[in-house]
Amino acid sequence: MFLRSIRTMFIMFSVIAVVTCGALLPINILGAGGQRGLLQLSISNLATDSYLVWAHIGIFALLVCWVMWSIVGELRLYTQLRMWWLTNPENSSRASANMVLVTSVPDKLVRDEQRLADIFDVLPGGVRQVIVSRQAKELAAVVRKRDGLAKRLEEMLTAYALHCTKASERALAAGTHYVAPRHPTLRARVWGKRVDAFEYLASEIAMCNHFIAQSAKTRHELKPQASALVLFNQQIAAHLAAQAVIDYKPLSMGRVATNVDPQDVIWSSLDMNPWSRRIRGYVSFAVYAGLTVVWTLATAFLMGLVQVKNLAVLDRFTWLRGNGVALGLFAGVVPSALLALLMAVLPHLLRLLLRLEGTPTRSEVDLRLLHRLFFFQVWNVYLVTIFSSSAVAIAANAAGNPREVVELIRTQVPLSATNVLTYVLLLAFIGAAREILQGVPLALRYLVPVLFARTPRALFRAETPSRFDWATSIPTHSLIFLMGFSYSFIAPIVNVFVAIYFGLFYLIYRYQFLYVYSDQRWALGGLSFPKAVKQMLVAVYISEVYLLLMMVAKFEVSVNAIMRIAVVLGVLAGTLGAHWYIDDVYMPAIKYLPLKKAADVERAPHLAGELPNVIGQRLSSPGQQQQDPLVAAQRQRRRNWIYIMYGSVVPGFLLRLALWTFPSVLRERECEEEEAPRALPRQMTAETVGDRLVGMRDSRLTLGEDAAELARSFACPAIRAKPVCNLWVPLGNSVLFARLLWEVEYYGQGTILVITQGAEISPRGKVCADMDFSIASAEAMDKEGVAHAQRMRPA
Repeated sequence: MFLRSIRTMFIMFSVIAVVTCGALLPINILGAGGQRGLLQLSISNLATDSYLVWAHIGIFALLVCWVMWSIVGELRLYTQLRMWWLTNPENSSRASANMVLVTSVPDKLVRDEQRLADIFDVLPGGVRQVIVSRQAKELAAVVRKRDGLAKRLEEMLTAYALHCTKASERALAAGTHYVAPRHPTLRARVWGKRVDAFEYLASEIAMCNHFIAQSAKTRHELKPQASALVLFNQQIAAHLAAQAVIDYKPLSMGRVATNVDPQDVIWSSLDMNPWSRRIRGYVSFAVYAGLTVVWTLATAFLMGLVQVKNLAVLDRFTWLRGNGVALGLFAGVVPSALLALLMAVLPHLLRLLLRLEGTPTRSEVDLRLLHRLFFFQVWNVYLVTIFSSSAVAIAANAAGNPREVVELIRTQVPLSATNVLTYVLLLAFIGAAREILQGVPLALRYLVPVLFARTPRALFRAETPSRFDWATSIPTHSLIFLMGFSYSFIAPIVNVFVAIYFGLFYLIYRYQFLYVYSDQRWALGGLSFPKAVKQMLVAVYISEVYLLLMMVAKFEVSVNAIMRIAVVLGVLAGTLGAHWYIDDVYMPAIKYLPLKKAADVERAPHLAGELPNVIGQRLSSPGQQQQDPLVAAQRQRRRNWIYIMYGSVVPGFLLRLALWTFPSVLRERECEEEEAPRALPRQMTAETVGDRLVGMRDSRLTLGEDAAELARSFACPAIRAKPVCNLWVPLGNSVLFARLLWEVEYYGQGTILVITQGAEISPRGKVCADMDFSIASAEAMDKEGVAHAQRMRPA
């Protein structure tokens, strides 16, 4: 849905650019304002009492109608795609899709799983299983220690394999007997005696694994946390539970999350007191407001340096006049570099604040970050950065004559169109080039293996595709939408470059999602799309307020001026009505599964696997009455796919006319409906890479899994840890080194498996890893599996 939102914005501004440049640019150019350069293309070139301003108001009203019509069309399709994704067997059959995470559970309930199950058992289908989250601080410390020891042992074995290979080659070249290098040693304690590193590390790993195995048998004795996972027999029960008032006590079990993925849960936030979570939320918002003020002052100061020449007209800054060095320094590299640094640090600070609030899942952190980052950028980038130059100019020129403020607003604010145009061009070309180049990941791709990757596992992980950070990308694109739409009637030339911006990023992101970015570890089902829609609506409101202020600035005591303000207020009222319609009709159905959809799928299960019929009717084409039923069904799916892709931006009657006129479209690539936009990304290659490295994801467990396996899979990472570990090292060219690997496994007491497949030492003495080799089966082994693999290994 992220790609769809970018495409929607591109189509919107393509139409806006054609309309405004064709209708408003000639009016602005022929205006009598006497402006020159780019200002001649803006509304500032029109006289205050000019009747041509009505053209701008009328065109803007049409643009608002176009944007709202597009948003409603997209939401109409989105709700159906959302329901299709929820009920699709690929999603609905997973245990996580039928499960809810309940936080702030009272102590009495969290210690009585049966009583907790009875509360939710009134929902359709009842409760299948209740999994209470448990504290495992001591176990987590042991797991971290085990993993650190295993990493260290793996690195030492790999380094020793390189030494053995080199020693063997030197002995072979000299024709002498090969003598294995001495084993590395270490001190078990600070002042202790040095011992064999391999034996000591393997023994310590074995002790940790035995502790983990023992803890797994007694995990029910661990202290429960104030949260629980409730697994239902039916998906609709989970969605009803998320919308229900569970307890009558204040803040008790007040937050319920659906589609729970154990990789998505922030386990440290599950045991937080509800009052503490509420207080933390207030403190976090206060800190967010403080950051906004601090960033505002810093941004305004930096942008004031860029426009420092406006201050030179004041008496206190006469020393700047003619000082080219100072002007160049303050208006050059320093402000831009510092501003970029400030904006790069901001998302990390906001994420930290949201985590400290006690937000239970990472996906919720990202969804909340969308709005906070957007409003922060609207204030600091759009209002402060873009308009700070106009504000400084107005303040400086009106210092001696305050009565000219209104006139200065009318003449100076449109000057910011140049700043908007510059910003859009900067992101459109430099930002797009940076996105397609991927300079930092590309550099790390070659530097990490050389500088830091010392084992086959580290080499393998260095090849893992990067993950797309949509939580910070969507607000930036929404900001560009705001900039473009707010200046659509002021400087129409801006719309052309905004359309180019979204067109470039749509093509780039389409390529990146197919071949560069990895699959997300958890799927949100397109929940970020309604957030982007709300940000578009905010952009429309700001643009209308901006137009209203422009009309007030151009106000003169006349019927013409009063009517202009009245019409703008009418457009604003119409937008409020459309917004109310969207909130009342579409927003309630964007997150949870409706009862009717669940009933339809239960009555006809085959509907869950088919693309939704968004046109609401079954249309026929010439000759369809004589078609085979199977062919007719395939063409209907093809027709549904076409309506999903283009129905929100092309009127329905035009699509129906095109399909009636060109029925061959339905016969071409009849399996293309499989390429319909899914909330689950299509980069199966990247997903497979992750699965080969860490094993099959626990979120893919179905309802048919064993209760004990479900309880283990949906526990905290420490409880999910298995009491075995594997080491991936190259074998080398020495038989003695192969014997050492047997000794390491012996010291590991059956809890260590050394894997040598898929790794080798090149003739140049470098460690190499086979990127097509899968170690998922070894990662998923338990103690019995490790013992069986050791017995089956050839001598």
